[in-house]
Amino acid sequence: MNADRLPEAAAPPPGLVVIGHYDELPGYGISRPGGAESWLFLWTTGGRARVRQGRAEASAGTGDLVVLAPGAPHQYAVEPGAAGWRFWWVHCQARPSWTPWLRPYDAGEGLYAVTPTPAAVHGRVETAFGRMLADARWTGTEPPPATAPRHDHVAVAHGTAARELALSSLEEIVLLTAATARPPGARPGIDERVRRAEALIAADPAAPHTVRSLAARVSLSPSRFAHLFAEQLGRSPMRALREARLRHAARLLEGSDLSVERVAAASGFASPFHFNRVFRDRYGVPPGVYRARGSMVGE
Repeated sequence: MNADRLPEAAAPPPGLVVIGHYDELPGYGISRPGGAESWLFLWTTGGRARVRQGRAEASAGTGDLVVLAPGAPHQYAVEPGAAGWRFWWVHCQARPSWTPWLRPYDAGEGLYAVTPTPAAVHGRVETAFGRMLADARWTGTEPPPATAPRHDHVAVAHGTAARELALSSLEEIVLLTAATARPPGARPGIDERVRRAEALIAADPAAPHTVRSLAARVSLSPSRFAHLFAEQLGRSPMRALREARLRHAARLLEGSDLSVERVAAASGFASPFHFNRVFRDRYGVPPGVYRARGSMVGE
């Protein structure tokens, strides 16, 4: 085995962040009958691959992100007839706040096929992967490297600073691809005014948005805006706002030491009691328990 390769058949444990970039020829493939303990993210930069998890499968080409949740048998390989497969891969513990972004691309069995992504985001996504490879080497005692050494194909982020930087880059990748790809069954031609309202919510979920204020920003009456938004996106503007606030709160719980009350206020929730209730409904546990579980992942 080459020194710059990872024995992929044995996936790393969930506490680590491991990133690699491979260029494989026909015949390459990995099979894990027991699945993996960590999540696996695959981003194709050239060629084609076939990815299976349980009974679900996806074909991956340039600009496709395929994500595999832990715990299910999976395999991936150069697609028959393809000249090869170039791809980035990351094993890590996914942040729970990413799940709502991936949900529209759920193909079953814990396989998420985020495709097609527009070519305009490919360069930024690949830059983020390259940054992850460089940051994984950082010890936190010197300036972070600008780029990874040219010969590097695999890196393991051991330290807390390196792991957090790597996960932040991966969060950017998940958000960019999930926000710009078109989920299966999505309607083409979403109204530009609806897109602008979505962007306003995403840019500042803690702001005191209302149906009336959002409608005014996109030059629609409140009733027309609410109807158009729900018709095209399948949820009301206020439900979309609540989901964006909960994602923001989850990121604050993961990445800051703010009290739960301050997280609630910083995420746009006027009542800590209400925040606790809706957060538990969304993530299955109260905010304090969510934070404690997240802190144990990296130990």
